[in-house]
Amino acid sequence: MNLIRRVIRKVFALLSFAVRRLAASIPPAGVECNICGQRSRFFNDDPFIKKTTCWRCGLDLRHRLFIAALEHLDELSFADMVQGRRVLHFAPEDQIRERFTAVAAGYVTADILSGNVDRVLDIAHMPEMETGSFDLVIACDVLEHVPDDRAALGEIHRILRPGGYAILTVPQQDHLERTFEDPSVTTPEGRRQAYGHAYHLRIYGEDFGERVEQAGFQVRGVSAEDFPAEMVKRNVLFPPRLSPHPMATNYRKVFFARRK
Repeated sequence: MNLIRRVIRKVFALLSFAVRRLAASIPPAGVECNICGQRSRFFNDDPFIKKTTCWRCGLDLRHRLFIAALEHLDELSFADMVQGRRVLHFAPEDQIRERFTAVAAGYVTADILSGNVDRVLDIAHMPEMETGSFDLVIACDVLEHVPDDRAALGEIHRILRPGGYAILTVPQQDHLERTFEDPSVTTPEGRRQAYGHAYHLRIYGEDFGERVEQAGFQVRGVSAEDFPAEMVKRNVLFPPRLSPHPMATNYRKVFFARRK
């Protein structure tokens, strides 16, 4: 009988130890992804900035900032901009695709390369798309890959209805006043050194909003400053630590461009 008691106590002790180890291995919910709901002690690193990429969905600070604007800024509300609207989404992210498909009146995905999209489109030349045929166009970190980004902005303006919106993000080098692009830079290594990425054709500066306005839009830039500090920290809408990399975009913005 004593042997049985000792065995039982030993088993309970081992189980208790295992439970404590398991509890200790689960990080406190310090941050939360406002797209997929993942909670963790901190996020993963991206190539330039630490602790800004969600472990589960893989989406980044710019995506969470984009969704935060739609969910918390009344003048840019999800209900007004997406629900019941005709949406064209370039290079769609899966988690955002799922959310928008459920509520949009028509949701079309596109890319210049064939793949898991509805249409193969060149954003700078879309004759197959009728003028004024969409209420919303989304292009997150797309324009830096486009040879003629001004033509792309013109085409986005054309296919939007009057009063329609484009939601745009681009990498912007911190404190760079004017966008930098050099046609003589033609190699992947040269582009990596000049723009921070082998497939980027320019690095945008603080004048990006002006470039969009010149295409006929009214522009509202949304940044972490538009949200309460507690939300910024919990959803990581601003880097926990600024990156020293010269090509990092520490001060991300999402541009909401309304066709005049």
